[in-house]
Amino acid sequence: MTTKAQIAPVQTWKHIVWLPLLGTAACLGLSLGLNYLLLLSDALTPFGRSVVTATLVPIVISLPLFALLGWKQVEIRRYRQELTRSGTYDRLTGCLNGAVFTSMVDRRAARPAGPRSGAFLVIHPEHLASINLRFGLGWGDEALRLIASAIRSSVRKEDLIGRIGNSMFGVFLPGATKQDAKEVGERIREAVGQIYFAPKGEKDVLAIRAGGVVFEHELAFDDMYRSAEELLLEVQDDTNVALSQITN
Repeated sequence: MTTKAQIAPVQTWKHIVWLPLLGTAACLGLSLGLNYLLLLSDALTPFGRSVVTATLVPIVISLPLFALLGWKQVEIRRYRQELTRSGTYDRLTGCLNGAVFTSMVDRRAARPAGPRSGAFLVIHPEHLASINLRFGLGWGDEALRLIASAIRSSVRKEDLIGRIGNSMFGVFLPGATKQDAKEVGERIREAVGQIYFAPKGEKDVLAIRAGGVVFEHELAFDDMYRSAEELLLEVQDDTNVALSQITN
């Protein structure tokens, strides 16, 4: 490992050194060759030769060079966007990953101004273990992707969605009333129930359990999650959305 680690920087420096040297040599050769050819022409005056050289050399050198630099800038920008996205969003579902979701919720709760009321929902997909056993892990992942899509289509624009476990989602609804949270939860439940899911041609049903808390003053993520999870454990079926009110 140490030898490979030492070789890599050496090879990098070789590229860094050789590229400027070869590029400079090519530019000098181009300039000298062009001037030599122009000296053989009797049709141009010395001033004309200098004008041609001063015009052609920068064009021939700068045009491909700046085109290459522009392309590399586009690639670097794309790589940065991909890195930012991979560090922010869950690759499987496209929702915020757990760390980012938790941090965003905590920052909202800690801000000095803004709406303080809201709601927090925990969405737990049902039957995933059975789907994995019967059809394989790939179909279990597909079920999670479909459920995540249904959640995104059912929430409000300002709501946050995060994958907070292997098979659990959190939805943070800033400024939401208990009625708002109930409606969002019901929309999610109905949207999941309408998903057409047929692994290997066999129709199956996707369902969720949903529970959450409604609060007057925003809480830290851990406090909201703990209360919502306790309520979710009391939900015995997927026919309703259980909510509790926290007065603080």
